[in-house]
Amino acid sequence: MNASPDSRLHNRPGDHSPTAASRAPGRPSLRALPRQTTALRRRLAELRGPDSAPRPWDARALAALAANPGCRRRALLDGAGVDKSALAEALGSPATFGQSQFAFVRGNSFEARLSADEGSELIRLLLEHLAPGTAAEHVEFDVPDLSASGCEGRADRTRAALASAVAAGGWSLLFHPMVELGVAGSPAHLEPDAVVVQPDGGLTVVEIKSFPVLDGAADAAKVGAAARQSAVYVLALEGLAAEIPEARVRHTTLLVCPKDFSNLPTAAPLDVRKQLAVTRRQLERLTHLEEITAALPEGTTFALRLAEDGRTAPRPVGELTEAVEAVEAAYVPDCLASCELAFHCRLRAREAGSVRVLGRGVRSELGGLRTVGEVLAAAHGLAGDPEDPAVAALRRAAALRAEALAAAGAAGGAAACG
Repeated sequence: MNASPDSRLHNRPGDHSPTAASRAPGRPSLRALPRQTTALRRRLAELRGPDSAPRPWDARALAALAANPGCRRRALLDGAGVDKSALAEALGSPATFGQSQFAFVRGNSFEARLSADEGSELIRLLLEHLAPGTAAEHVEFDVPDLSASGCEGRADRTRAALASAVAAGGWSLLFHPMVELGVAGSPAHLEPDAVVVQPDGGLTVVEIKSFPVLDGAADAAKVGAAARQSAVYVLALEGLAAEIPEARVRHTTLLVCPKDFSNLPTAAPLDVRKQLAVTRRQLERLTHLEEITAALPEGTTFALRLAEDGRTAPRPVGELTEAVEAVEAAYVPDCLASCELAFHCRLRAREAGSVRVLGRGVRSELGGLRTVGEVLAAAHGLAGDPEDPAVAALRRAAALRAEALAAAGAAGGAAACG
């Protein structure tokens, strides 16, 4: 299985060779490194509201953010750890996507099976793809305990475990390691399902999903989403591997899913080089949170309740809407599948007549035309530069449409007379 639209599963070893790119000198590091300043932490806490714990980043949110780097609204809300689901509910435009309870339970059950007995069943699959022909009983895997206090403690424990595993030159399997990635100037803690360390120092991300592989094929959209999430983990792991001599992050990850209608696992390689390049480029383009917060009006907050006395009524919708609209959004139809605020942003984009609601492809063809009104005016010769390719194409399309309607009308009239 690969990350292309073709969802056929090819259970064969992928290209697991270490990549020089992950160790190339001079490549900018996206791992999180400088901690947030005290002033920024305080400002983000104000945006969340009093007594609101921040919601942590995850790979799914980062993959969605990287797919739409021009959206300052999402960058700020995610960076501040705002509960976007609750925010959308308060705005009157609740999100309708998400994992069902059944899928959640199925996923937990499937992952528990793979991690049972120190991951013996997962180890069998790993060897099948990473070291074909090697029997599991002939290989000793180290499965270190990564538990620690807090995300930073777990990240430190992961760093130490990876360094020790690479130095030992054997096989290691790390369940739920914690890695860091710098996003818009803010550190994000991410938790891959697993990372396997090979004797040569190669690090491979393992992504465990509960959607099934039916007769060797999986849902193409879900495979693509898994590839994008895996790329985020690879990117974060590259920053960590740069600190560990001999460590190499592989750009082919392993996707593990249930086979057919059973709970038995199957695995296939995912080449995420394309997704990795896109994610790296898009995250580097993100505006830093300091710049976004500096442009906000005084007193802006996304708190859902005014908590001066701890017993206040819900915040007025109009006031909350004004706070949300203070941050620029970049709505595209793809947001409907990945962002809790998508329905609110779509409504506002429609009200403004934005061409963004027509999709990225149409938007890119329209050049400098920003609203549906501008497009219609340009098409009918009421505005726009005739030398502009977009304007010329619109006028040509409008002329062809008028000709087609006229011809249809004439044919209809002739038929009626006959």
